[in-house]
Amino acid sequence: MSILVYTENWDGKFKKLSFELISYANNLAKKMNTQVVALSIGDVAADELNKLGKYGATKVLTFNDDRLKSLINQPYASVIAQAAEKEGANVVLISHNFTGKALAPRVAVKLKAGTISAVIAQPESVEPFIVVKKVFTGKAFAKVCIKSAIKVLTLAQNSVDIVEDSKTPAIETFSAVIKDSEFKMKVVDVHKVTGKVLLSDAEVVVSGGRGMKGPENWKPIEELADLLGGATACSRPVSDEDWRPHEEHVGQTGKIIAPNLYFALGISGAIQHIAGVSSSKVIVAINTDKDAPVFESANYGIVGDVHKVLPKLIEAFKEAKSK
Repeated sequence: MSILVYTENWDGKFKKLSFELISYANNLAKKMNTQVVALSIGDVAADELNKLGKYGATKVLTFNDDRLKSLINQPYASVIAQAAEKEGANVVLISHNFTGKALAPRVAVKLKAGTISAVIAQPESVEPFIVVKKVFTGKAFAKVCIKSAIKVLTLAQNSVDIVEDSKTPAIETFSAVIKDSEFKMKVVDVHKVTGKVLLSDAEVVVSGGRGMKGPENWKPIEELADLLGGATACSRPVSDEDWRPHEEHVGQTGKIIAPNLYFALGISGAIQHIAGVSSSKVIVAINTDKDAPVFESANYGIVGDVHKVLPKLIEAFKEAKSK
């Protein structure tokens, strides 16, 4: 019996979400009196794999296949499922990002497992196995009981603390059988955004809405994001009007993010937008309308003209950083 964690890597490096998964799994393993096994797919150096032991992994399985340099759902799911079977895993843990959303259902079907997405906390109990997740676009919580012998969970990003529990993991090369029929889809080309913080990785996100009045007014948003080492984002109407690129659209129909700090500037706070950012630890809203829905979700709110408030906010941050 074990807990298997699929730890995604980016160009051979693990990011914060992988360490969140291991920390969560390590805490759960203590409750279940079992061990944490991490699975890495791709070419990852030994010193990077050893980092997973810092947060509680006792074993790391590494699988490398040149055909899997890009994400292809079917073979990736097969590798994860075979690793779970090899380790006798009764819990499989994957991050709740675009990759996890694609892989978790396939893995669950292969293992005949029950699955719950976007878990936000440790199980309330392991017998029966009851987990907590947000529902109704983050306005309520649901307690869900999984009765199957094997459980597949996706963990909402930034929902748990990273806790060190150093171990020296045994690193093993894992062999999985992948059928040619699983490569029906072929990745021809991959274009990556470079030179700026990605939305999915950003600890701070500065986002603008229609209240910015036009693309020509985006310089202060970019300046604040650069000042805080964050990323820029926007609401759907902004991307629909082509004021900003569509990859910056956050919300229910865009990217789901969970930064530590989210600025909603000139954004009314429609339920579809809040659904994509409600997991942010702190939300700061600026809007001229004191009754704007965004203030219901904001931790801090400023009623005022964003074009007047934002420059003062930037100056305040500059002054604070200079001290």
